[in-house]
Amino acid sequence: MNSGINSRTEKLFQFFWTAFFILITVIAMIPILRVISVSFSSKDAITAGRVFVFPVGFNTEAYTKALQSGSFVRAFGYSIVLMLGSTAVNLLMTVLAAYPLSKKGLKGGGIIMTLFVLTMYLNPGIIPEYLNVRSFGMIDTVWALIIPGALSAYNMIIMCNSFRGIDSAIYDAAKIDGCSQLTTLTRVALPLVYPTMATLGLFYAVGRWNGISDVLYYINSSSLYTVQMVLKQFVEAVNVSVEEGMTTNLIAENIKAASIVISMLPMLVVYPFVQKFFTKGIMIGAVKG
Repeated sequence: MNSGINSRTEKLFQFFWTAFFILITVIAMIPILRVISVSFSSKDAITAGRVFVFPVGFNTEAYTKALQSGSFVRAFGYSIVLMLGSTAVNLLMTVLAAYPLSKKGLKGGGIIMTLFVLTMYLNPGIIPEYLNVRSFGMIDTVWALIIPGALSAYNMIIMCNSFRGIDSAIYDAAKIDGCSQLTTLTRVALPLVYPTMATLGLFYAVGRWNGISDVLYYINSSSLYTVQMVLKQFVEAVNVSVEEGMTTNLIAENIKAASIVISMLPMLVVYPFVQKFFTKGIMIGAVKG
């Protein structure tokens, strides 16, 4: 009898939380669906306020105009290359910092780790950061978008704990086989922390793809604008002058929505392939230490 009660209670519990999270997911999807609907809707439907989560007056003119915009296409391709290069540098720096700090016998390792942790709490602010970037001659260069954020202390700690979770006997076996530290890292340690690397790699990639503040601060040349910066310009272009008329305003609104949808595609394509590593990767790097 108790088993039946528990079974009904568990079913009600699962039903409640399943319904709750489905509701939260639907609410979270509404803004995305509305942007997609606007991008595929006609100008008359947008003016009348009849567009919500489904397109009205379906057309693809906005996508044609967005893809015909040389600045957006160039910025899109440039942002993908920048994201890949920046993520590679981020992961390289994270691994090179985390691996030695994961060793218990490293002299001064505790002090070095403390210095890393302090950077998470003592942020100097944008003005010192700008002066630092300028002193290295990186203003208006692609390096200003890569070097200052090349390492996240938080992600480094996760990776460090992930390395510490590897059984020391594996390292001892590699040492007996004559493996150098570099060989042990590349052929023994990294394959065992692949889920953590995939998870952190996605964090870095999303952060770079969505990043715009460093572009505003350090970049002056339009040729180095990322897709998010170009999107910002599209948003500002919606506020056109009265002399240009309502038609131009609506076209800009459509182009803005279509551009946002296109800019979301890389993350939407990559995320399903990396999602399976999320829980395993974070848990590996969080429970040990």
